[in-house]
Amino acid sequence: MAEVRRVSVEARRARLVARLGAPAAGVREVVERLVAVHATDPATVYLAIAARLPDPGGAVSAVERELYARPPGLTRMLAMRRTMFVVTRPFAPGVYAAAGRRIAVKERKSLLAHLADGGWDAAWLMDVEAEVAAALAAHPESSGAELSRLVPRLREQVVVARGKPYEAKQNVASRIIRTMAAEGRIERRRPAGSWTSGQFRWATAEPLPELSAEPARAALAKAWLGAYGPGTEADLAWWTGWTRRETREALGAVGAEAVVLDDGATAYVLPGDTGQDPAEEPRTAQLLPALDPAAMGWRERGWFLPEGHAELFDRTGNIGPTVWWGGEVIGGWAQRGDGAVVWQRIADRGAAAEAAVGVAAEQLGAVLGGVRVTPRFRTPLERRLSA
Repeated sequence: MAEVRRVSVEARRARLVARLGAPAAGVREVVERLVAVHATDPATVYLAIAARLPDPGGAVSAVERELYARPPGLTRMLAMRRTMFVVTRPFAPGVYAAAGRRIAVKERKSLLAHLADGGWDAAWLMDVEAEVAAALAAHPESSGAELSRLVPRLREQVVVARGKPYEAKQNVASRIIRTMAAEGRIERRRPAGSWTSGQFRWATAEPLPELSAEPARAALAKAWLGAYGPGTEADLAWWTGWTRRETREALGAVGAEAVVLDDGATAYVLPGDTGQDPAEEPRTAQLLPALDPAAMGWRERGWFLPEGHAELFDRTGNIGPTVWWGGEVIGGWAQRGDGAVVWQRIADRGAAAEAAVGVAAEQLGAVLGGVRVTPRFRTPLERRLSA
């Protein structure tokens, strides 16, 4: 039996730089390399891509073209772990079949239970959705508020947490619109504000081709291994939201090969990806946004996080803006009220790292221009620096 190859922390960091940090020729190539970009915070999409373009100064307009041109090059969708992502348009049907379709089913079930508290059933919901579709056909790219004016039943309210101190009334509009979007029936278009805004306009979506779940999961696992391997079974299950059985089947379908990490854990890489890794990783500095794919690709992230990294996370485990050097996190950054980008070192990697991070901070400031970016999930370090 052939000996299972060991992969050191240094080799994993070198791979991270080469695969997730190296400059790409264009926006779509960046997203393809990252597989999917977190989009819960709209600014993450732009800043994650900008950090990987040779000319980050034009990133905002380039990303907007890919998102909002007809036909689009990128698609925003609810997918893995019920999280919003941006993926390339050709990859979207596979991502939906592998992860998004299941989320859409759960969203509809939850919505019907929510509406039942107001006395409405599936037939009522079907009628309202038909009205929304008709309104968008007559008034493309309408905001949520505009849709509520066009479809009065969207203004109906449901009491939530009845009898609790925090009892409240909620309009049904956001839940109905979100469910229709999760099913790919409508889609987000250009926001009603700057590129950092989360208030999107809505339009009828072009239906995605129907694909089978099993081969779609295999294709997604292959893409993940190509970008984030070596990774453990637990890493892939966490990243996708799959069950352990589904994860193992997907790894088996692509013929994933086992390697051993420094801590003795078994991880997997693509077939044939078991050769020698570079002895030293390229030394590069990057300021990456909150929820950047490089920080969100694995469940276990201790191999690239420094001691004392707790302040980089909020109370629910969302990672904030990070400073990278040579494949590891060495600090965090924020934007002050005057627009200046500032950072704090957590791990000391010498004068060369300090100088490179300073240059990267200036470049990020140029990308931001006069726009003020506040992460949706704020961390202790980001709050302190921004003040």
